[in-house]
Amino acid sequence: MRTTVLAVASVFSLLGLAEAQPTTPASTRARTSSTVAEAAGARAATNAPLLTPWGEPDLQGVWTGSTLTPLERPAALAGKEFLTEAEAAAMQRRATERRLVETAPAAGDPGTYNQIWFDPASTVVPTRRTSLIVDPPDGRIPFTPEGRRHTTVSSARYGVGPYESYVDLDTGERCLTDGPPVWFSGYNNNYQIVQSPGYVLVHHELYSEFRVIPIGGRRNGLPQWQGNPVGRWDGATLVVETTDFADKSRYWWATAWRSPRPTLRLVERFTRVDAETIDYQFTMDDPTMFTRPWTAAFPLTTNQAARGVTEGPLYEYACHEGNYAIANILKGARAQER
Repeated sequence: MRTTVLAVASVFSLLGLAEAQPTTPASTRARTSSTVAEAAGARAATNAPLLTPWGEPDLQGVWTGSTLTPLERPAALAGKEFLTEAEAAAMQRRATERRLVETAPAAGDPGTYNQIWFDPASTVVPTRRTSLIVDPPDGRIPFTPEGRRHTTVSSARYGVGPYESYVDLDTGERCLTDGPPVWFSGYNNNYQIVQSPGYVLVHHELYSEFRVIPIGGRRNGLPQWQGNPVGRWDGATLVVETTDFADKSRYWWATAWRSPRPTLRLVERFTRVDAETIDYQFTMDDPTMFTRPWTAAFPLTTNQAARGVTEGPLYEYACHEGNYAIANILKGARAQER
């Protein structure tokens, strides 16, 4: 099985960047943390930021943003911006206990992965916020009527169908993508960042998605599933603005707020704050889906154990390899019709 490091090296080679010799991070979190910690210790006396050999802020490493904190503030917590320490501790305890319980599938359901395959977080964000959305203040996605309809219909179809053809499964079930931005689900939540002079590459473990971000470059204008990103440095912060998304709104999405449309403008900010933390935030601006731009923020960490997720390297995520689920779902649907 090939590791992410080999895959990333191949991408840079294809881009003609091999001669730049980017400082590739170690393949395991332990080695990455050790390397970064040593670099941080060397700079501690001067409080100098972590920098690449060519002088840019160093964002490299294997990062996870997994957390129990929901994207949107639950209705039961309306008006409550932060959890108390006791509330956060109870929430984390319940999450840990749930991981020890195997739930039997419903009648007629063949079941899905058992707990060993899932990798959910077991901690809330350090601030104990009740939502990752920081703007608007109510912690909710400001959907337009069309955005709400699209999201409701997509959610209602998940795992239910109807399944007339392969396009009736959502994009994740088809091993394509779950959409932008940096996000996490039940497993394969890691992102690896590699830098080279003039470029930043972000590799998502799930579906092996690569985003090559030119620094100060120009967009090619061709619509893409992941859009066309352009990066710039704002002091110690990498600001990535992505537009030119292909219109894939007609497909089904597990989380429809992430579905790309030509009207979507995504702005992300990555700020390295210490040896194992990046402050990350994204702003979604799409007048078709949302009444106003909205922003979520959460820390990314190389300390996987601190989030209660699996420690270790990134491996190739070969979603299509042996992917017999789509064919079997369609066969089951035809059998059910008969």
